[in-house]
Amino acid sequence: MTVLEATDLAKTYTGGDGGVITVLDGVNLQVARGEMVAIVGASGAGKSTLLHLLGALDRPTRGTVSIAGERIDDRSDEELSSLRNRRVGFVFQFHHLLREFSALENVTMPLLIAGWDSDRAYTRAEELLSRVGLTGRMTHRPGELSGGEQQRTAVARALAIDPSVLLADEPSGNLDHANSERLHDLFVELSRDLEIAMVVVTHNRSLASRADRALLLEDGRLTDTGVGEVLA
Repeated sequence: MTVLEATDLAKTYTGGDGGVITVLDGVNLQVARGEMVAIVGASGAGKSTLLHLLGALDRPTRGTVSIAGERIDDRSDEELSSLRNRRVGFVFQFHHLLREFSALENVTMPLLIAGWDSDRAYTRAEELLSRVGLTGRMTHRPGELSGGEQQRTAVARALAIDPSVLLADEPSGNLDHANSERLHDLFVELSRDLEIAMVVVTHNRSLASRADRALLLEDGRLTDTGVGEVLA
């Protein structure tokens, strides 16, 4: 079952000299339920721009994006915000946790915003933190957690709303090798066990090799050739 689909996706900007800068030019992508797709490519190739379009954080210049059968590129800002809150989980290179709140409170936050009652929200947050290996660290604030623990808290927060799609932008970019490998194991496990559609932008060869597919973004388009050379 296709959960995330992009068709003929393009994104252009106007440069300071008035010229057109083309970042994406005809991207096509389908991601099935339970599938993890890695996107690799040189710095500046447009990988983060592509994630922003797939997650309704930005609008394409051309083309369409659908999540769980809902087209998202033609929605109002209010509709896009609602759809993101229901359908999309994000994990970034920097965890963006609220430092004054505990890990448990950080994971609970999106659920309370979505209208869950507090008891149900806290129960869900506890389950997710246990799922990512943080059973004994729930009451700790981000400053009291290691980098790997902070990022796993961010993963739990991204999963709080039970999204259809999880989008991750260089999720292990700030972690050492041991914590990176633990996070990579977690992504594979979550993709398989939760059957969530996952798109991961990464320069990490280990993470890309664990994906069901690794695609190269080059010259504004995705291809499944040359990935090994980029990651070498």
